[in-house]
Amino acid sequence: MRGLFGSLSGALGGAPEAKETDYGSIELWRDLFGGPVSHSGVAVNWKRALEVSTGLRCATILAEAICSVPFKLYQRVERDGRIRRVEARDHPLWDLLATGPNDWQTSYEFREQIGLHLALCGNAFVFLNWVRGRIVEMIPFEPGHVTVEQKPDWSIEYRVTPPGMPQQTFPAGVIWHLRGRSWNGFLGLEPIRLLREAFGLALATEESHGRMHSNAVRPSGVLSVEGELTEKQFLNWRRWIDAYYAGREHVGKALLLDRNAKWQSQQMSGVDAQHLQTRGFEVEEICRGFGVLPIMVGYTGDKNSTYASAEQMFLAHQVHTARPLQRRVEGSADKWLLTPAERKAGFYTGFVDGEILRGDAKSRAEYNKIALGGAGNPGWLSPNDIRGHDELEPVPGGDHIYAPVNSGPIGEDGVPVAAAKQPGPSE
Repeated sequence: MRGLFGSLSGALGGAPEAKETDYGSIELWRDLFGGPVSHSGVAVNWKRALEVSTGLRCATILAEAICSVPFKLYQRVERDGRIRRVEARDHPLWDLLATGPNDWQTSYEFREQIGLHLALCGNAFVFLNWVRGRIVEMIPFEPGHVTVEQKPDWSIEYRVTPPGMPQQTFPAGVIWHLRGRSWNGFLGLEPIRLLREAFGLALATEESHGRMHSNAVRPSGVLSVEGELTEKQFLNWRRWIDAYYAGREHVGKALLLDRNAKWQSQQMSGVDAQHLQTRGFEVEEICRGFGVLPIMVGYTGDKNSTYASAEQMFLAHQVHTARPLQRRVEGSADKWLLTPAERKAGFYTGFVDGEILRGDAKSRAEYNKIALGGAGNPGWLSPNDIRGHDELEPVPGGDHIYAPVNSGPIGEDGVPVAAAKQPGPSE
């Protein structure tokens, strides 16, 4: 760490009085005392939410939307009279975003962490270590260690209190604050607090179901006989049942009894079935709150999903869940990681959405085929553009974009290049 609290001075002292607009102080209070209590009587915080398998998977899916695809720095430059997009590899921010923002995290780990913070807490906080006008390090803070306050002049102030360290106060330009959906504009809404009833019921139902199995007597059936059995008779019955009817090799055999003995099978009760239905409902309820389709967490509900419908659901997830989250991060990064002069010079950040198709070779092939053009459709990618997606070297003549007429190439001036006339049979 390059002097996070040593290089910058801040106000020291005790923790301020908690306000409704403060984030960290209230969140820290909830963590100490278990979080807000739901109507089911279960205290819910981010730790308890992750103990629910649906909550864990939803948070992971949202985090993977911003960490499983490359996040790059680009620049729009003018070349040969046209605006082109190039990777800004010479910019100091490039390596922080592509490789690692600090001494102990990779880019993937860093973005996964802030993705989890956004998914569960609605806010992610990153310290920006500015040195001589450029960012040399990015250090994520736990949301519970940060308090956000808006001053009367509308400026934002961040008070950071890491464990075992004095409190420091930072202005907005030093803290990269990624916000989720917000009501007041400077603080993201807290999903765990808003979903506490769904998580509380899920935790209570799971605990109730677990205690039923750990404490209840649930035999597969009851064997009753007339009269009272002596200890020796009971042991004989027990050995006889174990020898001839217990175990998988005896499954399906007819049960022969004497002395008017009766066998009563113990089947799943309606209460048990309601337990399972309630747990299934909670999966859908938590997924609904996070905006994640149930199929993404491995829950298909009515079990009637086909391959075609599942494919459309995965596409819907990318369009309605992953893409909005990626655009939120891109916009925040452009504002807080780049200076106004850099944005004016054409620098901007972006996720490589095409990486999503890497797991589906057929879809990638169809996309590339259409992007090249042909069959009366104009193309928008050149062969070298497509080769670049797979980190392949460009080929000579591969920078042309083809026109729909006879798949002819377009010249540098944007006019289709006329094909050379071929000699006829009589020439």
